[in-house]
Amino acid sequence: MKLVVLGMLMMSCVALSAQQRPNIILFLVDDMGWQDTSVPFWDSITPANRKFHTPNMEKLAKQSMKFTNAYANTVCTPSRVSLMSGMNASRHRVTNWISGKDKSTDQEDLVLNSPAWNLNGLSPVKGINSTVHVTALPQVLKSAGYRTIQCGKGHFGTAGTPGADPLTMGFEVNIGGGALGSPASYLGEENYGNVPGKTNLRAVPGLEKYWGTSTFLTDALTSEATHEMDIALEKKQPFFLYMSHFAIHIPFDKDPRYFDKYRKMGLDNAEAAYAALVEGMDASLGTLMQYVADRHLTENTIIIFMSDNGGLSNPPRSGKANTQNYPLRSGKGSLYEGGIREPMMVQWPGVTAPGTTTRQYVCIDDFFPTILEMAKVKHYKTVQKIDGKSFVPVLKDPLYTDTTRALVWNFPNNRSNNWGYAWVSAVRQGDWKALYFQKTGKIELYNLKNDIGEQQDLSAVHPQKAIQMAKLLTEKLKSYNAQLPVVKQTGKTVKWPDEVNIQQR
Repeated sequence: MKLVVLGMLMMSCVALSAQQRPNIILFLVDDMGWQDTSVPFWDSITPANRKFHTPNMEKLAKQSMKFTNAYANTVCTPSRVSLMSGMNASRHRVTNWISGKDKSTDQEDLVLNSPAWNLNGLSPVKGINSTVHVTALPQVLKSAGYRTIQCGKGHFGTAGTPGADPLTMGFEVNIGGGALGSPASYLGEENYGNVPGKTNLRAVPGLEKYWGTSTFLTDALTSEATHEMDIALEKKQPFFLYMSHFAIHIPFDKDPRYFDKYRKMGLDNAEAAYAALVEGMDASLGTLMQYVADRHLTENTIIIFMSDNGGLSNPPRSGKANTQNYPLRSGKGSLYEGGIREPMMVQWPGVTAPGTTTRQYVCIDDFFPTILEMAKVKHYKTVQKIDGKSFVPVLKDPLYTDTTRALVWNFPNNRSNNWGYAWVSAVRQGDWKALYFQKTGKIELYNLKNDIGEQQDLSAVHPQKAIQMAKLLTEKLKSYNAQLPVVKQTGKTVKWPDEVNIQQR
């Protein structure tokens, strides 16, 4: 009898502990650039801020801490694997976006071959070819008593591997998530790309009740998310909602609620559709914020807003290529700022001061340890080494500053030979940033405080600083056991950044 009572007491303690943990909504947008919002993340208002209408982001900004130096990876899958693992992409080696099983998404090059990167993505199971084996974030949260909800885009692992199914990673619920990253259609009238009797990996699964309706994909996902949160409340469980929208990824299907408004503003069809996707995403954010308020959950709910990579800056966007993310240079796929700097906000009642801004740089690797600290989860074990650093100290103090930390990116892959899209590594420390172009051996050096647009390469003006940054980049890459591309003619890898002669360039 005593053992039964003791067991019941232990169970009640676990239940009580779970109930005391905060709810967490991680709102991740796909392909949203730093300027694709009416919320300014720069020191001044830009034309893009005036073009987009995101009133709920504006509301969240007034209630939260805004991060003006938040970073992700250049494309989606590397960011999502870093988010779920806490690993730097240099270490997990999912350095490009993933597609079909065992198929590389790299373009062919006459001079270089890509290394044997993990082109099948993340796996919660050991021994899967070309994957990184990890203990995923939702698994740790689930073990701590959370109801873990994946809603929207998955794109963690290729079809036919365990990582393709979010349920294998610790999510209790999967709404719409699969192997591929872009939806076949946003339109309920088109069944979100599903055709009975035919297989289409880009078709969004699990939303059959909306087929044939006028419900836009963004809204269908939001509605299902609120339903799953209701279930968590009924079960008296804290919830972790990974609200991972497909928006604003292609295809640019027209959201009928907003499209005409942007056409009347003078935008062409492509830009109007893009802006409508942005506003539809913002409406989803507003619905979730209102849900939290209506159920009196605000004081115990953390909302994190983030994008997975920089904004598109070439077709199908309109206008001159690689100008859409002004004042940042380039866009999605690039290691220039336009490809990796993200709009980020965190609302944590009682911790973050409303309407504050921090300039401290953070990266998507940091979300894993930060979210677990927010959730009061301690003494957890993972099969992988965690590279991220909790930014809870930043949330508690917007003036917190650490300029000694080095953020590192590695893209030993070939997306395009223009605009920093191929064969490149980068490091940021303080205001300084260096890019190493692996094919040419060129080092570029920028001071982001003075030149956020990366227009003035200072490597010739400050060669010693360039050498120092190249050495730092090399040390960090080697510590991550990072990969480099291979020279076809010799079969050897390209030089490390600190092996090139900067002063002769």
